[in-house]
Amino acid sequence: MSILKGTVVDFKTEFSTLWQSRERFKKVAQSHDLLDTDVTILVKTLSLEDAIGQPGRRDFPIVVGKERVIEAEFQGAKAHAFTDTPKEFIGKLREAIGLSLLANGGRAIFIAAMNAVLKHLHIIQTTLHCRDNEPQQCAKEISVHIKKQYDAQKVGLIGLNPAILESLSNTFGADNVKIADLNRKNMGSVKYGVEIWDGNIMAEQLVENSDLILMTGTTFANGTFDRIWKAIQVYQKKYLIYGVTSAGICELMGLDRICPYGRV
Repeated sequence: MSILKGTVVDFKTEFSTLWQSRERFKKVAQSHDLLDTDVTILVKTLSLEDAIGQPGRRDFPIVVGKERVIEAEFQGAKAHAFTDTPKEFIGKLREAIGLSLLANGGRAIFIAAMNAVLKHLHIIQTTLHCRDNEPQQCAKEISVHIKKQYDAQKVGLIGLNPAILESLSNTFGADNVKIADLNRKNMGSVKYGVEIWDGNIMAEQLVENSDLILMTGTTFANGTFDRIWKAIQVYQKKYLIYGVTSAGICELMGLDRICPYGRV
């Protein structure tokens, strides 16, 4: 029986990790007297070139238009977050913290704002997405890191990052890599010898049949992290979370993150 079957979407359970990180972040902000400061947070949607420059390959989700990068700025500190529901926001820190976490747009704004504030406080550093050829180099370094540091033969990738998928397939062999994605246009297709599974219904199977799970930090913004995290804990699997979106949450929650080319 699926351990995820019948999971009810609830503010404090389905998104519990994000909710807990918000509570911890609120305490950090209070301890620095930032909640009622007369400083605004500006969150805007970035163009492709502003977000990642000229990456060369044209199959990244942000290039094909499925995701966008939003940028939050707090007292000069900037931070990025990926989302499929980009929105602009200008407001006080208290307002950003109070946004609903039940929708992708609100989650992304909160995450980007939190990352910017934590960067301002020097609690985290690498909050800006890598650019130009760095995403390709990042993919290779992540694969090498997993090969050297973890006793993993089979790797499960949550979220289609084509460069990372290609690198994992080359490093571990296509038969030892599994991937799940939420984009219906990708589901059932084969890339670099690996069939892309439906992330809505096959994430648990991917976790169960992998030694290590490499998941995008966008899972926090799209509300899927906790279901995957539950499976990782039940099956006692190793994991890594990659990307700038997850910078603040991983720091506050003590989660393992990798982001070789994130910029400060």
